[in-house]
Amino acid sequence: MGTIKERVATVGDDIEAGDGAWTFGGNTPKTFNDHVRKSVPYYLDGHDLTLALSNYFVQPGSVGYEVGSSTGALTRKLAERYPRTDWVGLDVAKEMVDEARRSSTGHDNLTFAHASAAEFDFEPTDFIVSYYTMQFIRPRERQQFVDRIYNALNWGGAFIVFEKVRAPDARFQDMMSGIYVDYKLEQGYSASEILGKTKSLKGVLEPFSTQGNLDLFKRAGFVDVMSIFKYVCFEGFLCVK
Repeated sequence: MGTIKERVATVGDDIEAGDGAWTFGGNTPKTFNDHVRKSVPYYLDGHDLTLALSNYFVQPGSVGYEVGSSTGALTRKLAERYPRTDWVGLDVAKEMVDEARRSSTGHDNLTFAHASAAEFDFEPTDFIVSYYTMQFIRPRERQQFVDRIYNALNWGGAFIVFEKVRAPDARFQDMMSGIYVDYKLEQGYSASEILGKTKSLKGVLEPFSTQGNLDLFKRAGFVDVMSIFKYVCFEGFLCVK
């Protein structure tokens, strides 16, 4: 019997991925910034909102974290905004960490670690951000992730989370999915690239609903939680310990 050849599709921006095989490694970091900016509505606006909210929590002489820092774009902005605060970006994809380090020379208060939040030894902190990262953590491990974030925060510290979210029922999900496909077509992606990306994310990207995320935060111990951004199937949350 012959071997089954893996089907690989172009998903846009010179990135290729097989069915259920999306990865942040390989060549993805080279064009990731453009790809994610076009794939996630208001992506850079979410950066601006995160920076604005950070004013209320970040303390000089402390340490702040971005979990899932990818190429380090948001972590660099935080480091530049708060030069007297140390910033650490964590990512499980070594190629992303390498790209972040290459792009961040000259920032003495910024480091990137090739590590997962499940293994990393957090220092007590007032600010942690997870920007479209938690959705890629296996559902069975997601509660443990949020628990670790909660335990790392000082009292009054903030956890800012942006996530792709599922709609509360099938009718709304169909509407949101259709609008999102139209959005990606407007960004210049072809139908085959959109389909290829969708197939590549099977079993890799597992969004929870808004309520599902709120339940995670509540079980971890967060009481003060607010939705700070919502557009179709994308949402941001502010969780204060």
